[in-house]
Amino acid sequence: MITLAFDTCLDKMYVVLKKDGQILSSRIVENQDNKYHSAFLISTLQEIMRENNVKPQDVDLIGVNIGPGSFTGIRACVTVARVMAQQLNCRTAGVSSLEILSKISDNNPLVALDARKNSAYLYYNGEIKGAVPLDEVEEIIKSGNFTVITDNKLKPVLGGISYQEHSYQLGQILAELAEQKDDEGNWRKLKPLYIQPPPMGA
Repeated sequence: MITLAFDTCLDKMYVVLKKDGQILSSRIVENQDNKYHSAFLISTLQEIMRENNVKPQDVDLIGVNIGPGSFTGIRACVTVARVMAQQLNCRTAGVSSLEILSKISDNNPLVALDARKNSAYLYYNGEIKGAVPLDEVEEIIKSGNFTVITDNKLKPVLGGISYQEHSYQLGQILAELAEQKDDEGNWRKLKPLYIQPPPMGA
C-alpha cells in the first residue's frame, strides 16, 4: 500500500510518502520570503513522487491534517486532497492537528493551541474540546497530571512544551494515524475542521 500524507495547517509543511509501512520520503518545508509554505505543496508532492518513481495513480491512501490551524493552510490541504482523491479514485483520511500533536508524548497528553480571543483549541483524554477560555484550560491542567503540548504563544501562559521549539516528525505521525483511520476513505467525507469561523475577509 502506498500512502501520501501532507499537512499545511501548522507552522511548517510536512509531506510523507510511505510504501508498505516503510518511509520512502519525508519532507519539511518552511515559509520562504513572503510565500507561505502551502504555496509549495503541489510542487513538493510532484518532486517526492518523481524521486521515488511513484505515479499519482499508484497512491492508495491520502492522509491530511484537517485542522485546526491556519485557515489558508487548512483550505489548501483539504482541497488538494479532495481533488486528488476524486481524480485518482483513492481513499482519504483526515486527522486533526490536535490529535497529531498529542502523539508527541505517551504520558497523558493535553494539547492546547492558540485560538486567539484569549482561548485555546483543546484536546485531552482523546477528545477535541473545541475553543476553550484560557482560564478554564489552566484549571484543567491543574486538575490532572498532564503532559502539556502547546505552541510558542501559549507556552509562557500554560507551560509545558512547544511543538514549535523542537523537530518532531509530525508528517510521519500523520501518515501513521491516517492509515489507522482510513474509514471508508470517501473523499466526499473529507471536510476541514474549522472550530471557529474564519477571520473576516479570508
